[in-house]
Amino acid sequence: MEIEYSPAVKEALDAGVPVVALESTIISHGFPYPINMELAAKMEEIIKAEGAVPATIAIIKGQIKCGLTADELELLAMSDDVLKCSVRDLPVAVGCGKTGATTVASTSYIAERAGIRVFATGGIGGVHRVEEGGGGFDVSADLLELSRSNVVVVAAGAKSILDLPATLEVLESFSVPVVGYKTDTFPAFHSISSGISLPASTSHMEELAQITYMHYRLGLPSGMLVCNPVPAEYAMDNLEVDALVEKARAEAMKAGVKGAAITPYILGALNRLSYGKTSEVNMALALNNGKVAAQLAVRLSTLLEKD
Repeated sequence: MEIEYSPAVKEALDAGVPVVALESTIISHGFPYPINMELAAKMEEIIKAEGAVPATIAIIKGQIKCGLTADELELLAMSDDVLKCSVRDLPVAVGCGKTGATTVASTSYIAERAGIRVFATGGIGGVHRVEEGGGGFDVSADLLELSRSNVVVVAAGAKSILDLPATLEVLESFSVPVVGYKTDTFPAFHSISSGISLPASTSHMEELAQITYMHYRLGLPSGMLVCNPVPAEYAMDNLEVDALVEKARAEAMKAGVKGAAITPYILGALNRLSYGKTSEVNMALALNNGKVAAQLAVRLSTLLEKD
C-alpha cells in the first residue's frame, strides 16, 4: 500500500516516537465548519502535549495520507463532496482520485499498515437494531476490522443509538479484547455507562499499557478496544439520551432512512433535538480519548523498546 506521510509523522515513525492515529470522518461528517477545524486542532494539541505525534488519516485526491497539512484538513472540513470511506470504499477513492474521510474501520486498516499501534476516535460503530437495517442484521464494518487490524482503538464505547448488548456479543465472537479504562461497564457514548458489564477493566494507565503490550507480545491478530467513558462533567443522563434517540429514530423511520444512512441522520437529529448538547458531549469525549490514547501510546512505546 502506498501511503504518503507528513514529515512529522514520518520522522516520528522512523525514530520510534509514539504516534496516535486519528480518523477524518469526524472532521468531514461529524461537525459543521468551523467547529470541525477547532476539534482537529485541539485533538492534535492534546496528543502533542502528552508526548505523542498525531496522525490524521484521509484520502486526498486519490492519495492515502498519514498526517495532514492545514490546507488538507480545511479541504475535509469545508467540502461538501468528501466521501465517507470504509475499507470497501478505498479502491474507488484511490483509483478514481477522489477525496475521502476515513471511518474507524478504514483508519484502523491504514494505521496498521503504517506501523501505528494506537488510534483515538469518538465512538465505534456497532450492531443496529434489526428494524433499522432494512429487515436485515446491520453490523458496522468497524467490528469486523477490529477483529483483523492489529491496532488498539480508544473510544467512548459504541454510539448510544445502537444495540449495545449485541455489539459486545459480536466483539466477543470476533475474539476482540475489550478493556474498560476507569470503568467496569460499557460506556454509552453520550452517557458514562450502559450498565453492561465489561469482561476486563483497569483504573491504572500503567496496567492498561501492560495489557496492550501483552496483546502484541502474544501475537494476537485482532485489534483491541479500550473503552474510555465521557468525562463526568460532560456526560448526559441515560434517560435523557434514550428519549432523544427515540424521537430521532422515529423521524428517521418516517423519512424512510435505512442502512448506512441512518447513523449520520440520527446523530444530526440528536444535535438538533438537544439544541447542540450532544455535539458538545461528542467533542468532549473525542478530546478525552485523544488524551488517553496519547498517554497509552507513550507507555506502550517504552515497553516495546525493551523487547
